[in-house]
Amino acid sequence: MDWRRQGAALLAGGASVLAYAPFGIFPLAFVSLGLLFWLLGPGMPRRLAAAAQKMRAGYGFGVGFAWGLGAMLGGVSWLYVALNRYGGLPMPLAAFAILLFCAFMALFAGLAGGLFAGLRRGRAGPDGVLFAALWLLSEWTRGWAFTGFPWLASGYSQSPPSPLAGFAPVFGVYGVGGLLALAAALAVAALHGRSWRPAVLAALVIGGGFGLRQVAWTTPVGEPVKVALLQTNIEQSLKWRPELLQHWLERNLALVRDNPAQLVVLPETTLPLLVDYLPPGYLEAIGRIAAQNGGDAILGTFTRDGDNLIYNAAISVGRSPSGHYAKHHLVPFGEYSPPLFRWFYDLVNIPMADQTRGPARQAPLALAGQKVAINICYEDVFGEELIRSLPEATLMLNLSNLAWYGDSLAQPQHLQIARLRALETGRPMLRATNTGMTAVVAPDGTVEAVLPAFEAGALHAEVRGYQGLTPYARWGNWPAVAAALLVVALAFVAGRRRG
Repeated sequence: MDWRRQGAALLAGGASVLAYAPFGIFPLAFVSLGLLFWLLGPGMPRRLAAAAQKMRAGYGFGVGFAWGLGAMLGGVSWLYVALNRYGGLPMPLAAFAILLFCAFMALFAGLAGGLFAGLRRGRAGPDGVLFAALWLLSEWTRGWAFTGFPWLASGYSQSPPSPLAGFAPVFGVYGVGGLLALAAALAVAALHGRSWRPAVLAALVIGGGFGLRQVAWTTPVGEPVKVALLQTNIEQSLKWRPELLQHWLERNLALVRDNPAQLVVLPETTLPLLVDYLPPGYLEAIGRIAAQNGGDAILGTFTRDGDNLIYNAAISVGRSPSGHYAKHHLVPFGEYSPPLFRWFYDLVNIPMADQTRGPARQAPLALAGQKVAINICYEDVFGEELIRSLPEATLMLNLSNLAWYGDSLAQPQHLQIARLRALETGRPMLRATNTGMTAVVAPDGTVEAVLPAFEAGALHAEVRGYQGLTPYARWGNWPAVAAALLVVALAFVAGRRRG
């Protein structure tokens, strides 16, 4: 019965979460997508395999949706913590909201499954390519539709030591996901058809990634920079309490004073108030300490413009001229309200939830002899947006506060996302977070150093800036997307000719 296959797809999608951090069993993504391909193709019920295209598409949608639902429920259910524990949404409503969200995200995998089941030709090579193309397009679409939610794109599971990580500087995370799907489909086709040719093609894909891992796309520039990435470890439920504000201000000041470096970085919203309301002389004191130590400090706070619009921002003070960055890609329901959803804020308690987007293009900050491109929290999930700062930027810097999600999978998953951004840009990715994971990621995607989560501290490191452009930084997602669109278009034409 079809429900058994949908159940298997649900379990396969859920198991795919083990391929991501913190588990890191990256071959499981290969197995999980291989099972999905089998359920949509060779494992399709015989009565449907010969049925009308519409019936096959309906079956494929159900299987793809089940896979996507399993992956989302297993991988991003930590959103419940933000809604219930810190947002104050009652447990039944929070659970229902997360279920609806995961179901909506699963629609993209469902559409890929439906299109593949309806268009497949029953031939190993073409079917594998079509499956990979549709999978790439579904993840890419999920990454921008309705402002986008590319979390758990399958390419993230292939951070080093996966050989497929070698394709990230060329095709980006969606291209890596498409090639992962291609290799998995070809392997299944080889096993099902007892043919060596698809297996050879799958091995060539994997071998190509291993070869590209040996390529250095960018080169160091300038002198090494001493950095201190500060982890404040302020509990989210206490952060906004007025009687504790002075304590948090003193903690930030002490961390800056006790950790001299050329670049000292405090996390997102480390000052939980508008910068206008800081005690007189506070910001100047941080800048003076940083300058006396021969460097600059970057800190997350909220700023306001002349029109009284509020921004989630990062500002720099110290030896260099002061700089400013305003977050561009805001989180819906957390930092702004989508149209018709103002009622949502009557149910939850989220401070500073009515923010304004910063400009799409903002110049990197000139600090410590480097050009530092800042992104705040969720923004580093959007690789095509981060490459706007290239080739000018030599260092990438992320300020985050994941305390909203407690001790969950969110923190290691976010660090893994940063690893793919470093690969795509060929730049080090520095991370300063409130509760974790504060880290230094090298241009090859390896984590050079990381602080334990939920501990206050400082990560001291010496980093080099990098110059040059990877193919992905030059062309973005379009080569991979264009190739996938061409494959799907040819499949449509072939289908019409058969019909």
